[in-house]
Amino acid sequence: MNKYVCIHGHFYQPPRENAWLEEIELQDSAHPFHDWNERINAECYGPNAASRILDQNGNITKITNNYAHISFNMGPTLLSWMEEHAPEAYEAILEADEESREIFDGHGSAVAQAYNHIILPLANSRDKETQIKWGVHDFKSRFGRMPEGMWLAETAVDTESLEIMAAEGIKYTILAPRQASKVRKMGASDWTDVSDSRVDPRRPYLCRLPSGNTINLFFYDGGVAQDVAFNNLLSNGQHLADRLLQAFGDSKDFGDEPQLVHIATDGESYGHHHRHGEMALSYCLEHIREGDQATITNYGQFLEVCPPTWEAQIVEDSSWSCVHGVERWRSNCGCETGGGPGWNQHWRAPLRESLDWLRDELISVYEREAAPLLKDPWEARNQFITVVMDRQEGTIARFLEAHATHPLNKRDRNRAMRLLELQRNAMLMYTSCGWFFNEISGIETTQILQYACRAMQLAQQTSGPDLEEEFISRIERAESNLPEHKNGAEIYRKFVMPTRLDLKRVGMHFAISTLFEPTPDKEIFNYEVTTLQFQKLVAGVQKLSVGTVQIKSVITLSVRQFSFAVLHIGQHNIIGNILQDMEDGAYIAMSGEITHAFDESRLGDVIGIMQDYFGPDKYTIWHLFKDEKRKVLNLIMEENLEQLEGAFRRIVNSDYQLLNALRTDEIPIPVGYRKTIDLVLNRDLHKGLSTSKPDLNNLDRLAGEIQKWTAGLDDAPGLNHSAAELILAYMHKITKRKVPLALLQELNRLFAIVRKLGLRPDISRAQNSYFSLATESESFAQTEEEWKQEFERLGQNLQVKLPA
Repeated sequence: MNKYVCIHGHFYQPPRENAWLEEIELQDSAHPFHDWNERINAECYGPNAASRILDQNGNITKITNNYAHISFNMGPTLLSWMEEHAPEAYEAILEADEESREIFDGHGSAVAQAYNHIILPLANSRDKETQIKWGVHDFKSRFGRMPEGMWLAETAVDTESLEIMAAEGIKYTILAPRQASKVRKMGASDWTDVSDSRVDPRRPYLCRLPSGNTINLFFYDGGVAQDVAFNNLLSNGQHLADRLLQAFGDSKDFGDEPQLVHIATDGESYGHHHRHGEMALSYCLEHIREGDQATITNYGQFLEVCPPTWEAQIVEDSSWSCVHGVERWRSNCGCETGGGPGWNQHWRAPLRESLDWLRDELISVYEREAAPLLKDPWEARNQFITVVMDRQEGTIARFLEAHATHPLNKRDRNRAMRLLELQRNAMLMYTSCGWFFNEISGIETTQILQYACRAMQLAQQTSGPDLEEEFISRIERAESNLPEHKNGAEIYRKFVMPTRLDLKRVGMHFAISTLFEPTPDKEIFNYEVTTLQFQKLVAGVQKLSVGTVQIKSVITLSVRQFSFAVLHIGQHNIIGNILQDMEDGAYIAMSGEITHAFDESRLGDVIGIMQDYFGPDKYTIWHLFKDEKRKVLNLIMEENLEQLEGAFRRIVNSDYQLLNALRTDEIPIPVGYRKTIDLVLNRDLHKGLSTSKPDLNNLDRLAGEIQKWTAGLDDAPGLNHSAAELILAYMHKITKRKVPLALLQELNRLFAIVRKLGLRPDISRAQNSYFSLATESESFAQTEEEWKQEFERLGQNLQVKLPA
């Protein structure tokens, strides 16, 4: 068979981590999930690792790992998040690449990516080299092999980038059809102009580079890819398969030459942008395999089967999402994502120019300050990915031993790490998403400005100049479409500067958190806390913490010692002070005076003593990092809600019979009563679903009461999430066939209650667990009939069809 099909998914999310904490802070818009990475993982990355194929009744008949059967790349910054926060999906992706090597004659389906989604044609030569080297190293570390192909951010390409990729051993890359300029059959003298997407995408092309090196190019089918991404082709897997098969050319044009129909889209199309898109993909691949009309392949295998017989030249500085080349990332080219009347993207040019100015200033700082410390500062940056991927002290020591000009003391180790982090952030600030959308105040642009801010801070900390004032004056030319935000300078001041922190603020965060935590964390994101002295006093609602801690940055190795005193007066009223390197005698005197005043309830004196020893600068609850701040505020509000709930519950209990009589006689219940009933029932329901040992009788009663009073659910997404987690917790207990019958009966009863409540939880992970258990080779022959029936009933509730 000379017909092949390959589907490529570009799986990627823009970095969302706080530039100082290196963690994603709470994002309310992703509710009920913590953040958008977590939500998209639940909607796309996880489901593609266990995608369903359904029968005509909607029951699961097969679960498959899509990644093993397609070509895919995962952004390295996304994979680093998944490794820590979504390990189940992460491991499934690594396993899929191993499986694909068995399927595709040793050619893995995973493809590398230039590291952090920089538009390479707009980068300087050094950044191109580092981005490609980092992408290769990250891939090899995770997948245990050399990548055959590499994905370029936005498929943005130029000859220099191809040269660097070829020099690193990359065999191919994937481009859009409009990125082909000319083609010719090997051996022919004349070129054929194929600009404007006229290239035939069904064959590979060899690109000869000025150095004498070569790289293979695949230009995907633009029409089919467009329909997958934007025209609802994923609504039906059969339609997707038919469309791919229809894209093959007439045999008279190709003869015996193999044809490859292939597409490339954002991987998030399969499940996030298009609900259940991963299932359409699974069905499509299964249908093509069973129909025997084409062979599913990946690019590495196809190159072995069909080495290029044609060669191609690229359109320089071109991409897949900007018809103007790469102007979307430096000018008001007209490519955007919508917005209000009269909106424009004139802000893109001054943003790019400001960052280019900053990059060049940072280069001067880096080269000057790193020269005494690192043998070859730029080669050290190329190899710094080993530390980025593993922050262990041993890795850092080996790295510095290999690259330092001499054995470094603590101060110089700290300076070297700061300088290298300066360069890492100087590349992160070019992440393409910062220009992609329609407004400079968007979270993607403020994110890259965070990286710029962090880089400038590190430059100043390593004896470099203060670049911030000049940078702000430059981005002032970038005007916002929203009058309230004015321009880039105002946006930087409002949204970026408040996020900036140093070790002192980390110390104050720790101090405030001690008021509410029985044993405060020893790790705060990427900072280590060592408690040297600590005392906590409680008097009713008032609390006082005093102590001395050592704070160390895992990233830069910076270490500082701070003493603190923090007072909680009640509610959200917190006053705190902190001082670096307080002398032991002063600390002993301060802690003695302040605890004595607190014991005698002289809170005014407590505040006065804090001012005497620490100075006038104060910290409050608003200086906590976002997640901890929300946790503390929720604790405070929960106490108040408990009191409010108690009052409402007393009203409902005392007037229940009256309200029931009104309901029975179809007399309208006053709004105040109805809201009171709603609050009490919803509070009980949230609590009932959020426990690992639910009271099913009480949950069933609550479901009946909610139906009886037609109470609205105040947070359906949150309740669905809690129900899904509860069902999954039950499934984790069912790890073998011979589990207690009562456990199966409880879970089946829980499903009935969930349906009664009108909830629709995501049960995909529970389905995966059941399917794995139900399809094991051992039979049910020795199982009691009642147990077997209950297990099959569970399959019905989970919509999983047991094998015959």
